[in-house]
Amino acid sequence: MNERLITSLRQPEDSETEVESLRPARLADYIGQKKVKENMAVFIRAALSRGEALDHVLLFGPPGLGKTTLAGIIAAELGVNMRATSGPTIERPGDLAALLTALEPRDVLFIDEIHRLSRTAEEVLYAAMEDCCLDIMIGKGPSARSIRLALSPFTLVGATTRAGMLSSPLRDRFGVNCRLEYYPPEELVIIVRRAARILRLPLTEEGALEIARRSRGTPRVANRLLKRIRDYALEWGRETVDAATAAEALDRLDVDRRGFDYLDQKVLRAIIEKFDGGPVGLETLAAMAGEEADTLEDVVEPFLLQQGFIARTPRGRVATAEACRYFGRPAPEKTGLREQSFFDENGTV
Repeated sequence: MNERLITSLRQPEDSETEVESLRPARLADYIGQKKVKENMAVFIRAALSRGEALDHVLLFGPPGLGKTTLAGIIAAELGVNMRATSGPTIERPGDLAALLTALEPRDVLFIDEIHRLSRTAEEVLYAAMEDCCLDIMIGKGPSARSIRLALSPFTLVGATTRAGMLSSPLRDRFGVNCRLEYYPPEELVIIVRRAARILRLPLTEEGALEIARRSRGTPRVANRLLKRIRDYALEWGRETVDAATAAEALDRLDVDRRGFDYLDQKVLRAIIEKFDGGPVGLETLAAMAGEEADTLEDVVEPFLLQQGFIARTPRGRVATAEACRYFGRPAPEKTGLREQSFFDENGTV
């Protein structure tokens, strides 16, 4: 798969040094997610007043919305250290045990992609999260015995893009559950302007709004687009990025006015033109687009569903009337999408 500029997944070009410089360090500087931020402020203040570790926190939502940033802010607000790792890198229970035993009192352990944690490592977490202890088996066969090690009180912050893949025993052990939502353009404008100041890039309000509109509601995408526009502005000798400069650069990058790139348009056109508006199965659609089905389901579909351009039905994916209008085509009669469609939270008709 060719990497997409507007993918919300972390890319090699998102250098850690530059990303860290753009990340807010305190809760007051964190833009958007108002409800999550307000609730988290209450929980943090309460934990500090009691002198206890914050309850375990689960952050879930689409990639690129600031889960890792929020985990770092939680540790900073608590005044403790954060140890960061990811689910796929913890291959054995011993790897997790080494992380847990190294934590100081009230430290934060951040596990990204926690839904990809192995089952054996996950089982080690149960006692650690509930009782602050670690059960270790010593020896093999009839002589094997279990010993219990006490752990310092800690806060586990788990981040996942697929909360439904977490097992019930693990999910139930998180006391704080926070869902991060896509950002509206007005909040992305604030994020883009802040990033421009850090990058020392003159940016007009109209230029910031143009970038925000095409950023798919995702701060990570907004910051990446801003850096690519900076390159074009330098090449063209433009000292200030205004709306025209931003639009011209983004058009060259094949990011249209709704934030759709070549893959989004390829999927939508396949449903509308090849399958007469749908329904079409995910595997068939993936074959037509030349992509993996998991890529479409995890990376492409969430934004198209959120925008109301496709819908999931028991028979497959269908293009909505809004999608047909966007491409200047009438909605096929058989899809029933000429009239207003109604969707549940999963985009199902």
